[in-house]
Amino acid sequence: MARKKRGKKHEEEASEAWLLPYSDLMTLLLALFIALFAISQTDQTKLNQLAQAFSAAFNMGGPSFFNQAGPMASPQRQILSDEDQGNHAYLQENQNLQDLQAQLDAYIQQNSLEDELSTQLEEEGLMIRIKEKALFPSGSADLVPESQRIGPIVAGLLAAVPERVLISGHTDTDPINNAQFPSNWELSSVRAMTFMKYLLSINNNLNPARFSAIGYGEYRPIALNDTPEHKQQNRRVEILIARTLSFNPNEGVYTRSDVDLVTK
Repeated sequence: MARKKRGKKHEEEASEAWLLPYSDLMTLLLALFIALFAISQTDQTKLNQLAQAFSAAFNMGGPSFFNQAGPMASPQRQILSDEDQGNHAYLQENQNLQDLQAQLDAYIQQNSLEDELSTQLEEEGLMIRIKEKALFPSGSADLVPESQRIGPIVAGLLAAVPERVLISGHTDTDPINNAQFPSNWELSSVRAMTFMKYLLSINNNLNPARFSAIGYGEYRPIALNDTPEHKQQNRRVEILIARTLSFNPNEGVYTRSDVDLVTK
């Protein structure tokens, strides 16, 4: 009878062995649900704003990896922090510059100006490049009649936005030395100033306080000065519609200064 009692006690102990793995499994499931709940509380608004900012900065309006990164934020209204509002302002400004670029690109295509005029959305803002032959004779700062095809449309677009405008003149490495232009510095500076004054003269809606002009000579080339074609690319006037805001994923948005614009 003693042996039977011991056997019965052993069976009871064995039948309760499942409790230990069961309790471990329940603990793991609880931890899993807590983790899933925490993930679901991520601030989706900030993630979407960050994705849109990177898409705008690196894709310039084209298809983006971030478009496939997951569902968009809920359309429900949310209270935005100062940083969120700043990011929204940056995205809105970037969209405005993209719209402006699209308008000018359409004008370029309609008027077959691809060989004279181009646009590029950059970190500093929207860059409009005009080749020398569309504005000035070689070695001169007097506007040619061709400039009347470009000046009014550019002035009209600049009047539609509030951003600052920097107009810069550029030359190739061929030296110039005459009574009017002792060097390429003077030639590029006078060309930038001449074109800026021309834009202001043909559109009364342009605020002169937004504009500045500078000459870089041959020191900011966009191509090597090794062939006539490359030198032609470097002889140009650039119009930079400068961003007012810059996106910083760690610190939100900060305002660009005049020093940032000129030194870059």
